[in-house]
Formats: sequence, structure tokens, C-alpha cells
Amino acid sequence: MGSEQTACPSGRFWKVQAGDTFYTIAVRLNLDVGDLQQLNPGIDPDNLQVGISLCLPEELPPCASGLYWRAAPGDTLFSIAQATGTTLGRLLLLNPSIDPGNLRVEQAVCLPPISETSLKAEAVDKTFHKNF
Repeated sequence: MGSEQTACPSGRFWKVQAGDTFYTIAVRLNLDVGDLQQLNPGIDPDNLQVGISLCLPEELPPCASGLYWRAAPGDTLFSIAQATGTTLGRLLLLNPSIDPGNLRVEQAVCLPPISETSLKAEAVDKTFHKNF
């Protein structure tokens, strides 16, 4: 792989500095290394050049509850609503930028507060991500 830059859907970039690696950048920004590599297919992670710009993923939209569901293969907004004891309508209100017909694996879905769902607080700590 070379160092060709493709379009960056998020419009967010990281300028590579001396000593940076995909791993150190991902840790510093609380990102998944795989996501960073996927967004930068023309960049050789073993030969990062100082000064190049790496595409970063979109920032998580604000979520008042601080609770997110990471979409897994096969998830739909409807199945997430059922699993969390809320409604599809409520998820759509909380996630206006999500296309319900195009939910992506690992996409963050904002959940309502625990008090508005059938979830128990101890289950949330094991199942969901708070402010990831």
C-alpha cells in the first residue's frame, strides 16, 4: 500500500506526528484501530509519514443518557428497541442522523435513560457502552 488519501466521509483528520502509529493514535483518541485502518485504505500503517492527514471516524452524536448500543451484524433499530424495552419511534427520535435502512455494524445507537427502558442498571454495565 502506498500513501494515497481517499475521500474522508467525516471531514475529521489527524495530522501524523513523529512517533505516531495507528495504535497510538487510536488509543489517544479512544478509537478502534480497525476503524482507523478501514477509513484510510491507501495508507500503509507500517510506514506512516509525518505530516500526512489520516481520516477519523465521525464523532458520536450527543446522547443525553450517555448509553449507546454498538450495532452488531443482523441488528436493526427494531431489534435494538425490542432488546432494550423501548420503541422504534423513541430510538428514531434519539438518533435522527441514523438511516434505519442502513444500520452499520459497530454504529453507535443512542439509548434512552434506563428509567425509560426495561433494562436494569447492572445489565447495562455488562452489555452497553457508556460514553465510548
